[in-house]
Amino acid sequence: MSHHWGYGKHNGPEQWHEIFPIAKGERQSPVDIDTKAAKHDPALKPLHIGYDPATARRLINNGHSFNVEYDDSQDRSVLKGGPLDGTYRLIQFHFHWSSSDEQGSEHSVDKRKFASELHLVHWNTKYGDFGKAVQQPDGVAVLGIFLKIGSAKPSLQKVIDVLDSVKTKGKSVDFSNFDPSSLLPDNLDYWTYPGSLTTPPLLECVTWIVLKEPISISNEQVLKFRSLNCNGEGEPEEQMLQNCRPHQPLKNRQIRASFK
Repeated sequence: MSHHWGYGKHNGPEQWHEIFPIAKGERQSPVDIDTKAAKHDPALKPLHIGYDPATARRLINNGHSFNVEYDDSQDRSVLKGGPLDGTYRLIQFHFHWSSSDEQGSEHSVDKRKFASELHLVHWNTKYGDFGKAVQQPDGVAVLGIFLKIGSAKPSLQKVIDVLDSVKTKGKSVDFSNFDPSSLLPDNLDYWTYPGSLTTPPLLECVTWIVLKEPISISNEQVLKFRSLNCNGEGEPEEQMLQNCRPHQPLKNRQIRASFK
């Protein structure tokens, strides 16, 4: 396997451990959330989410998803509260999906998958920058939101409308004035557990906060995700049909719930 990891038969999640041995580690993500085994923790606080739309910078196709990147040089778009100590700055958000509307999310709830999953990635400001934060067990907080097929999400359309201009790997486009809180559900009840990045280097640095309530996305909107390409311009076409890592064993971890 080349160092170009992906989601194919030759370079997919089953092979990642060959280059990234931590893939078989003790706190890997995603996991299945077994709602009966999840434990209500009354000490968990509500989430405090404050995003400044002016921090949105650009949207880039990185060959395995597309990232909407944010200016994280100041505390302007932050996540606090919940299971977290301190302030975590938003650096980017991205989605995971598959070729089928029945699955595409990385996490699942009682083995049930959703069409897609949104990840809002934040890093702990006490470590100074994202690169240092990923080396720490409490360095990163990812807010995960399920998307189920239903009516179109109007706020998502602004993102989807620019995907045609970043069809191939490495392409990016300026993307400003976007408020990611427009993608949040009304109810912020969540599950939380210690885990990892779900893409290489798979570092075990993530406090996962997975919202219970999904948002909706239309068929047409998910089809737009799948119309992106993993290949660079001028290379043989390879559609981005799937970019979700299978479940990892929970091992000795407890999933906590902020709600009863």
